[in-house]
Amino acid sequence: MILLVLISTLGILVYTGFLLDPSNRGDLVPYIMVITAESVLVFHALLAMWTILSASQSPEHFASHRAKRSLFEPADDRAPQDRPLTLEGRRVDVDVFITVYGEDLDVVRRTATAALAMHGRHRTWILDDGRSDDVRALAAEIGARYVRRLSSGGAKAGNVNHALTLAKSEFFAIFDADFVPHPTFLTETVPFMVDELVAFVQTPQAYGNLHTTVARGAAYMQAVFYRFIQPGRNRFNAAFCVGTNVLFRRAAIDDVDGICTDSKSEDVWTSLALHERGWRSVFIPEVLAIGEAPDTIEAYSKQQLRWATGGFEILLTRLPLVNRRLTMDQRIQYFVTASFYLTGISPLLLILVPPLEIYFDLRPMNLSLTVLTWALYYCGFYAMQIVLAWYTLGSFKWETLTLAAVSFPIYVKAFVNAFTGRDVGWQSTGTARGQSPYNFIVPQLLFFLFLVLTSGVAIWRDVDNGVFTLATAWNITNTVILGAFVNAARREARALRKGRALSPRPGAPDPAPPQGPRTVVARPEGDAAIQAARQPAATGQTARTRRARREKELVR
Repeated sequence: MILLVLISTLGILVYTGFLLDPSNRGDLVPYIMVITAESVLVFHALLAMWTILSASQSPEHFASHRAKRSLFEPADDRAPQDRPLTLEGRRVDVDVFITVYGEDLDVVRRTATAALAMHGRHRTWILDDGRSDDVRALAAEIGARYVRRLSSGGAKAGNVNHALTLAKSEFFAIFDADFVPHPTFLTETVPFMVDELVAFVQTPQAYGNLHTTVARGAAYMQAVFYRFIQPGRNRFNAAFCVGTNVLFRRAAIDDVDGICTDSKSEDVWTSLALHERGWRSVFIPEVLAIGEAPDTIEAYSKQQLRWATGGFEILLTRLPLVNRRLTMDQRIQYFVTASFYLTGISPLLLILVPPLEIYFDLRPMNLSLTVLTWALYYCGFYAMQIVLAWYTLGSFKWETLTLAAVSFPIYVKAFVNAFTGRDVGWQSTGTARGQSPYNFIVPQLLFFLFLVLTSGVAIWRDVDNGVFTLATAWNITNTVILGAFVNAARREARALRKGRALSPRPGAPDPAPPQGPRTVVARPEGDAAIQAARQPAATGQTARTRRARREKELVR
């Protein structure tokens, strides 16, 4: 891993030197476009390499290891979920919040059932901002506590803050409605709270519904971040909360006046506020919850718009690089986080470069350079990124490349929203399932048609001149990438018209496994968390028995 990162870094530096060499400069307009786009990509690639190399093997230290060994009293023979949690010789209480906003009832059921079964005594709360009587009945059936607000102010952050006025435990965990926790979530995260400066312990987001182009692309786009970038940020005390699969210290959240409600990316903003106040964060790379990636273009577009708007808001309003309440390392990491979605705008500039040559004979690089020379430098940067992804993930998914190349309209809109202060609204990822995908890809469709026309012009020109040019190859490649995305939208639209589910619903039999090797971000199918999530709902007798036992505990 270290060797690949070092080679990738060398390739980035060599490619940067090639671009900045004045003797290689071509026409001004396309050259500026290429330099602008590639500078953003190179900057983030270098910072990613640096962060990956900074990662230590494990965030666990002696104190947390000792706390983990003494988390339960050795003579306690009660069921794992009823055994009190002990930290440094004293019992600690934990509240578990499941935030709900219109998700399918089966999705809420499997998450809440798994949360109730987590090891260590805790209270499970369903925070229902969707005001569903069915969800309330479900909570009563399985023995979870139910909370419904009178208003939805502050979206998810407001939902959690309202619950904190009712729940008074020293620690609290948050799970989105579609993230099924592993039984050992609390036993793996609570021991880190032995350090009184730790504000939260974050675990990865991993996904089990890799059944559509969008779901696979979205999942693998985040895999490197959770496997290598977040662990590296532990070194700088800059790992941030991602809104779910996280354990918080109540005192830390009280210190910053609750979960941040000023942004739809409440997780990153809350993390920033905690780090500004001197609190510490811990990221553990072990997957302790399995969720659902956005499996439709609508869900993906709304999720990315919300995340990118929150990042750009930090970039434009909090100015991370000059924030004196952060360490220099934290400033750099938060600047990278806030500016990351600029890498999604860069493809827009690069898509427009080949048409400038095809229609106006404007080239970004010097005519004296051969295609082979350019390709060697170019591959030194991009090919190594693919090799690195292949090594870290076990494969390189074309869906990831496709989503990265075609999402620029989302990020442009997010930047404009952040700049103008426009509210993008809030919607949970799992509830965006109804509209035609074509409603969300009008810019991509227009660009695809433009590139198809341009490719035709380029081929006709090259045939007439007897020379196949790099601009033509580049433009055809962009056309194919956009075409793959449009084809995915076509398949999705057809499935919606016919009423077919894009991903197997909870409880449905799994489809036949694909032939050949396949990288899976989530845990294997035999994992206890997934098996627990697929168990049928508790019977009325079981629910009554559980409630009776809890009532006895309260009386005792």
